[in-house]
Amino acid sequence: MTNRRLRLGTRASALARWQADWVATQLRARGLDVELIAITTRGDASQRDRIGEVGSSGVFTKEIQRALLDAHIDLAVHSLKDLPTDAVEGLVLSAVPERESAHDVLVSRAGKNLDDLPAGAVIGTGSLRRRAQLLHLRPDLQMRDIRGNVDTRLEKLAAGQFGAVVLAHAGLKRLGLEGQITQILPFEIMLPAVGQGALAIEARRDDSATRAVLDQLDHQPTHQAVLAERTLLATLLGGCLAPVGSLARLQPDRQLRLEAVVLSPDGRVRLAASGIAGTGQALELGADVAGQLIAQGASELIQQSRQAG
Repeated sequence: MTNRRLRLGTRASALARWQADWVATQLRARGLDVELIAITTRGDASQRDRIGEVGSSGVFTKEIQRALLDAHIDLAVHSLKDLPTDAVEGLVLSAVPERESAHDVLVSRAGKNLDDLPAGAVIGTGSLRRRAQLLHLRPDLQMRDIRGNVDTRLEKLAAGQFGAVVLAHAGLKRLGLEGQITQILPFEIMLPAVGQGALAIEARRDDSATRAVLDQLDHQPTHQAVLAERTLLATLLGGCLAPVGSLARLQPDRQLRLEAVVLSPDGRVRLAASGIAGTGQALELGADVAGQLIAQGASELIQQSRQAG
């Protein structure tokens, strides 16, 4: 195995390259020769369109997964929040390294926190989840779609197109842009996307040699946490773009706690549920919390989001 070159597939954005470089560094430290292969996805090629118009699932992953299935690459690195919950036959989520911050952050042009933004302030976000949670707290805010990588979004903010933008804390940290952050939004008002802050490393199911190496990069507490979150989303039939926020965290007593919300697109209705289970029961935990939300009417809200998107 140490004489084999591993071809690692990734998107070409600065953040995706950081993530791929990090994985490559970890593998090289273990004696592997790694080559990075940049792949353009449908989401990358349609930067001017709203994500919901490009497609509802896998817009940042399908081309990379196809290259993996065709053996053009040996492993793929994704932002886990971009990875659809539907299993792809022949592929396996082989490793989930330790999670970075799962918070969302506010970056505002005037340096104002969310509570201090003026009535009618224009917020840039392409996420229904972020939009709905912000409107639940501040229905006076104006939400406008924004696309592009992190640098592009910050440039649009600086140019005055928005009063503030909402971004993932992990992305800004990884790119060395923490100094741009105005406010780290607490989980009490903004639960993250499923898998936010975590990386997903995929391999072919029948490639036991590569999977054995990737096992060394897996962080079980993170893997179990995102498994609970992804099971929740799959049970809700929510898809990556639905206004669903969730976070699973290991408690001091080693129990896994999952919190989740589903909102209407306008933020007026907010359903919440939570549960606790042993770390070996991540699947059951995700399904249980999803069941609580469905009993409250979550399916109807998710259907509203599809119509609104």
